[in-house]
This record gives sequence, structure tokens and C-alpha cells, in this order.
Amino acid sequence: MGNPELVLFNSMSKQKEVFKTRVEGQVSMYVCGVTPYDFSHIGHARAYVAFDVLYRYLKHLGYEVKYVRNFTDIDDKIIKRANESGEDPLSLSRRFSEAFLQDVAELQCLPPTLEPRVSDHIEQIKDMITKIIENGYGYTIEGDVYFSIDNFPDYCQLSGRKLDDNRAGGGGRVSVDLRKRNPGDFALWKAAKPGEPSWESPWGPGRPGWHIECSAMSAQYLGDAFDIHGGGKDLIFPHHENELAQSRAACPEHKVSYWMHNGFVNKDNQKMSKSDDNFFTIRDIIARYHPLALRFFLMRTHYRSDVNYSDRQLETASDRVFYIYQTLYDCEQALSPFRQENIQGQVPADIKELIDKFHSDFLASMSDDLHTAVILDDLMEPFKAINSNLKKFKGKKQQKPLILTLFALEKEVKDVLGILGLLGSSCAEVLQQLKDKALSRAGLIEEQVLQLIEDRNLARKNKEYEKSDKIRKELYDKGIALMDEPKGTVWRPREPPE
Repeated sequence: MGNPELVLFNSMSKQKEVFKTRVEGQVSMYVCGVTPYDFSHIGHARAYVAFDVLYRYLKHLGYEVKYVRNFTDIDDKIIKRANESGEDPLSLSRRFSEAFLQDVAELQCLPPTLEPRVSDHIEQIKDMITKIIENGYGYTIEGDVYFSIDNFPDYCQLSGRKLDDNRAGGGGRVSVDLRKRNPGDFALWKAAKPGEPSWESPWGPGRPGWHIECSAMSAQYLGDAFDIHGGGKDLIFPHHENELAQSRAACPEHKVSYWMHNGFVNKDNQKMSKSDDNFFTIRDIIARYHPLALRFFLMRTHYRSDVNYSDRQLETASDRVFYIYQTLYDCEQALSPFRQENIQGQVPADIKELIDKFHSDFLASMSDDLHTAVILDDLMEPFKAINSNLKKFKGKKQQKPLILTLFALEKEVKDVLGILGLLGSSCAEVLQQLKDKALSRAGLIEEQVLQLIEDRNLARKNKEYEKSDKIRKELYDKGIALMDEPKGTVWRPREPPE
């Protein structure tokens, strides 16, 4: 049985559509990148994890994917921040671009094929503006160049807005300028101002407007027609609407087959953003929680829906990731003596049925507009099967059906975790990192926990059960669970009570 057809929601048609590439076996994808004037927040993490999942799944399906994600390294916000700090704008944007790359690598986002920067594409931008003016869609005023929305009848085709809604100031980057023919006209080129970086152009020294940058870079690397254009849903208007208008004004054959947009991360049901100063940076979160826990948390909600951030949900995600990695570690340990033995045989019928159903459901959920939340719930079934079989396992060769069962389950869950970007380098390493983060949140070091375990053991020995229960409860309230096992008491991170 082949893979189900991949269906993706297209923001242009406002419905799910069967995904068909322009060139067989190849996918061209452009995702709008960050404006690097500060450390990136988890709203950015939401976008780039969502499109990383798509990138990984397309590769899993056998497509050759050309994935372009840009850096908007020239922008009003960068210039403002650089002037405040007395730093060169391009130097500041380079610094935060590198920080962004480190952050998304921590979240296990694969590097895109290309990561162009606006500052390296000024000539392409000027060429596109020239075409727009020549085609009758742009006009100049004293060194500024604007796009005339009145001359472009299809304006607002993507967003579905009415022209009356397009007031100046949209997205914080449409300037109020009484010289404009229409208040909604947006800048293609901005005349040079003192203290700002500028480049020579046919219209005088200046710098690009925000929207033209992505139009020029997507055309440069993917051509005038490509498969997928993505970003956060806040970019639908004005950024993607204006991109679409510019690109078609410069080249009437321009076409994006699928427009895809992810939901916000909200805090207290309000969109998290730098400009509203109600955001947590990726670094803030991964200082307290494992990066895999943050990725898991973000994937627990469908990419088009908004996510409401809370520490409780990060605790839950962290707990699930620990369970996954503890199970994988236990399985690896149990199977390690048999890995070189090339044990042959049939996987028991019930396990084969479980794996086949899980794999079929995985493909169905991913192919239905990337329903990762369903998959993360479904994953618990094979993990429960691993744990129940580990309990029966005594490590003897006569338990060949159990060995084959564990090998088959381990392979399936690792394959799926790999496609989802949730497979770390080493189970032991991830478990230790999760424990370190839990200790840090609890305000403890491991030696203190081990001492409390000793104190509890002594209390139990002396039949001081109230004292031993108190130690256990106090640790549990801090997110540390004590587990009494045959070899002694061990501890593990645990989601603390509400």
C-alpha cells in the first residue's frame, strides 16, 4: 500500500488541497525568516519548527526539497536598535542572525538549503523595482519609490481584505506619508536618511522597503513560480499580500502554488511579540526546559492553530519527553547484547499488526495537513508495548520473540521520532539533560536529592513514615519523583502537581 496523498491547507484558496509539485519529485519552498534585531522568541520557534516538520516530511516522502529561508538584515527596527546601542546595523543583525541559527539548531531544525541575506541582494532588489516602475505599478517621489495599489486590481487577493481596511501603518512598516497617491501604497525603496545604511540607486541613495526584499530573493533562488511560500499568519497582510503584488507586477507569470501560514504563540490569550514586550525568547525557555520539550510542546498543537503558552504545558511536554527517552534507553540497554547477533525470525503477529496500524495512522495524520498532535498521542501505544515487553524480558536467548518484538518496536518509533525531529543524539545524554533542567527548576543539585533519599531511607528504617512521606512529597512538589525499585530508590523528573 502506497503513501496517502499529501493534503495541505492553502491560505489563498482557504481550503485543503492535494499537494502537487510543479516539477515531479522536486519541491521549491520559501519561508520568510527573521528580522534579527534581538534574540528570537518562541513565536519564531513556532514558525520554524512547523516548517521544519514539513521539510522533514517532504524529504521522507522522497522529494528533493530546495528550502530557502531569508534574513531581513536591513530594516527600520534593526536601524532603530543599532542607533540606540551605538552599533553598526549590519553588525547588529549579523550577531542576532548567528544567535537565531544557534537557537533553531537547539530545536533540531534542519538547516535550509539556502539562507540569503537582504544586504547581499541589493542589485536584484533594484532590478525588480525597475521592472515594477517600467510596468506601470511604481512611482517615485523625491528619492522614495512606492507601489501603487490602485494600479494593481488583484490587490488583497490573498488576505481577502477590503481596500478601505488598508490604512497606513499596517504591520508597523507602512509609513504615513501625505505625498503618496493612496495611503495604502507601500515603499519599494526608501530615500537615504542620516544615520542609516544606504546604497546607490537610479532614484538616489537609499535602502529597500521590507516587502520587496523577499520578492527579489525568492525569484533569485526559486524562479518566478514555485511550490510553497510560508510564514506566520501575521504575515498574510501586509507582507505576503505586498510580496504577491510586487512579484506579479514585476513578472505577470509569477505564481506560488501553496501559501501556508502557522498560528501564533499566545500568552494569556494575547499574541506574543517583541513589539508588545510580552514574549519569552527561545533562550529564556531552553534555559529552564530541554529544547526537545519545547519542540514537543509546539508540535502538540496543529500548526495552523494558536498555542497558549504556560509553564504547566512545558512541564507536561518535558514529562512526556522523559518517558519517551527513558523507554528508549531501557530498550537499548536490554537489546545491547543481541545487536551483533543478527537474530532472524518473524515478529509476533499482534506486534506486527500494532506497528502496521501505527505506521499507517502516522502517514494518514501527516498527510492530512501535518496533524502532529494526533501522532504524538498515537506514539504512546508503541511505547506502552515496549514497556510491557521489557517487563517480560529476562535477556535470555530463548526469548527470541521478545527480542524481535523490541527490535521492531524500537525501529518504528525511532524512525517516526526522526521524521518529527524529536530524536536526539543519545538517549543517555538527553535523559541527563532533562534531569539537570528539572534540578535547576527545583533549585536543587543532585547531591541534595541523593542526601534526601538517604534521609528518607533512614526514616523508613526507623519506621518514621510521616517523615519519609514528607520528604517524598516535598520533592514531588518541586518536580522530583522518587521511585522505589528492587535495587534501591532512584529519582526522575516528574510534572509537579498543580
